[in-house]
Amino acid sequence: MTYLISPEKLKDKLDSVKILDVRHDLNDHSWGRKVYEKSHIPGAIFLDHEIDLCGPKTKHSGRHPLPDRNQFAKFLARNGIAFDVEVIAYDNGVLMFATHMWWMLRWLGMSNVKVLSGGYDAWVELGYPTSQNIESYKPVEEWAPRDSLVRLVTMQEVQNNLTDKKFDLLDARVKGRYKGEFEPMDPVAGHIPGALNHSVELNLEDLGVLKEKGELEDLFKKINPDPSKIVHQCGSGITACLNLFAMEEAGLTGSGLYAGSWSEWISYPENPVVTKSD
Repeated sequence: MTYLISPEKLKDKLDSVKILDVRHDLNDHSWGRKVYEKSHIPGAIFLDHEIDLCGPKTKHSGRHPLPDRNQFAKFLARNGIAFDVEVIAYDNGVLMFATHMWWMLRWLGMSNVKVLSGGYDAWVELGYPTSQNIESYKPVEEWAPRDSLVRLVTMQEVQNNLTDKKFDLLDARVKGRYKGEFEPMDPVAGHIPGALNHSVELNLEDLGVLKEKGELEDLFKKINPDPSKIVHQCGSGITACLNLFAMEEAGLTGSGLYAGSWSEWISYPENPVVTKSD
């Protein structure tokens, strides 16, 4: 089974799916909406990672806290997304924002969700049609979240794991951030003690293109052959979804996500960190 859809297949079913444009830039929060307004896949609506896909930001929430599940389901219904509809998410090709959207919908129990392989850049490169219309879907009847199809891990579980060592914590950030050599987004540099580094670029053959299933399987099995004993994190819970997604594409199901990630962890001064000097 794959959760990816090719541009070719999407082109043939534009009228029968709901399309979510979730292009984003963590360093320029207005970029996604700007490029959406400039051009997007016909019929796609835009969802903003900083507004639509976030809960309230507090001192200890991390940079991208998850919204309340019930409120998020109501938001989707207001925007025309029914529980059982087929949804396609895309970003510009980095895949991490689209896979985060995929994870969030599966968190609500939605199973018919796919990610556009290659993202918008691949769509344009193939010469497929684009639109400048600001799209919207007719609201649908409110629905309640079902049982989650993904595993959400709490900070308490990560704290306990410092001594229990029940799972391997996998940090998806680039190696320099993991090692504490630089930190462009958070006030503290470094990583959670015991975390292993697996930067998301290791999963990609090219921009927007995942490596073959066998290659991905080998990469992650070297970390731990039991996917249920791997938990993913990054800076704020977005990038890590690409590692989790890559495992699912490799047939390694059941890994978890620590959604609060580094930005939540360091908001508690008592939580230990490993820095460049350690």
